[in-house]
Amino acid sequence: MMIMKRLLFLVSVCSLCMVGNSQNYQPEEHAVVKSDRGDGRLLSTYAIVHEMLKNTHPQYAYCSGMSAQEFTQWQNGVRTAMVEIMKFPEIKGQPSPVCVKTEKKEGYILEKWEFYPFPKSVSTFLVLKPIHLKGAVPGVLCIPGSGRTKEGLAGEPGICDKLTEDYNNPQVSMALNMVKEGYVAVAVDNAAAGEASDLECYDKGWNYDYDVVSRFLLELGWSWLGYTSYLDMQVLNWVKSQSYIRKDRIVISGFSLGTEPMMVLGVLDKDIYAFVYNDFLCQTQERAVVMTKPDKENRRPFPNSIRHLIPGYWRYFNFPDVVASLAPRPIIFTEGGLDRDFRLVQSAYAASGKPENAEFHHYPKFADKAVRKDVERLDEGLDSKTYFETVNVDPPSHYFKNELVIPWLRKVLK
Repeated sequence: MMIMKRLLFLVSVCSLCMVGNSQNYQPEEHAVVKSDRGDGRLLSTYAIVHEMLKNTHPQYAYCSGMSAQEFTQWQNGVRTAMVEIMKFPEIKGQPSPVCVKTEKKEGYILEKWEFYPFPKSVSTFLVLKPIHLKGAVPGVLCIPGSGRTKEGLAGEPGICDKLTEDYNNPQVSMALNMVKEGYVAVAVDNAAAGEASDLECYDKGWNYDYDVVSRFLLELGWSWLGYTSYLDMQVLNWVKSQSYIRKDRIVISGFSLGTEPMMVLGVLDKDIYAFVYNDFLCQTQERAVVMTKPDKENRRPFPNSIRHLIPGYWRYFNFPDVVASLAPRPIIFTEGGLDRDFRLVQSAYAASGKPENAEFHHYPKFADKAVRKDVERLDEGLDSKTYFETVNVDPPSHYFKNELVIPWLRKVLK
């Protein structure tokens, strides 16, 4: 009985200590990762790997002041690294793409195509082409954001009610906007989304479960971006083979998540003429380094889900480095970021001899330079909300910037 009383007393004391520690805990005091040891060594595994990340210097980070020869060598290095980390398989003997549906619309023809990237697999894309084509015209490959579908891009209802978007809105219907301009528009789904999703038509709708697919691919030594870019490359190769599309005027237009495969295709295929980057531009490695403030569940955030995880990416480059390697081909940025990163890209375009080929826009909220934050280095201790504010991002205004993209295309495709 005495032993039991002592145990109860010890449990009570421990509980009081735990409550006391919990009450004394202030997340703000732990926003920045630091050592509490006199020798500066780190004990927390998070702190240790965070330090590893801070000390990772990408091999192909762009450096201004390169000579023309050095610039070309650097571009080739970026391309070689991208080939390595995307891990595109060599699949041979698959059937050619097939048109499975044709529908006449007002001013254009809508086609649905199937292609067969792997044994036992089928994928689909939509083609919108002007009804009275007179010779070859520019072609635009349209890649949607994470909650979007090729049907929404085409101004069509989804394959089921739960996957139907606000498809009559020009801020959504990217491909429809393009065909109205007289271009051939080709719309794809992202892997695990839209028609390529699993059970979302029955329950989750546009809240696609990318993570399980991404986990499978990572366990197989691949990645979500490698997989979806491989599919998009098959469609791009089909685009390049069509007689009614100008092979010297092919554009890749990516919205939000779609900017990632857009960058991959741009690096790997030199035939692409121009790019639409409809998202904010950021240093992805830096974003992970500075977002260290614990959330309300006492977890330090990570900026993205595992569908963005590409093993080895940060060893080679960040997003501004990748888009800099696309120079001198025309590119438009529609949703800002830090002027620091735009200056890096502008430097690469100047080095390539075509500074005018890069066009930069900020969110309307940050269009005035006096309002924007212009820093060379971000401090640690940020949460997601503060990070966006610091890099001049206005999340409610994140949409396809038709009002910027279409006039720009008219200019560069004339």
